[in-house]
Amino acid sequence: MSATEKTVVISNPQGLHARPAELFARLALQFDSDIEVIRDSHRVDAKSILHVLTLGAAQGTELTLQATGADAEAALEALVRLVESDFATDETMSQGSSG
Repeated sequence: MSATEKTVVISNPQGLHARPAELFARLALQFDSDIEVIRDSHRVDAKSILHVLTLGAAQGTELTLQATGADAEAALEALVRLVESDFATDETMSQGSSG
């Protein structure tokens, strides 16, 4: 199996802090593929909130997302959409309604 790769830039003014890292890792966990996030030579498991936080990705940081597996393409498309939406999800869009 070949690896699929995409590059994203963090646009969130607070960077990839705890809340976005949690959303990112939770989304990555929905896929069977192995997914890694790479910053310079630092490579971490995208499915681990703590690992994602160790990247220290501030606003403007370029990250490479790499996935290997049956749903690698779909995984990267979903993660890129999340980053490009500035970590907006249906959940964060409806903040006033807690369940």
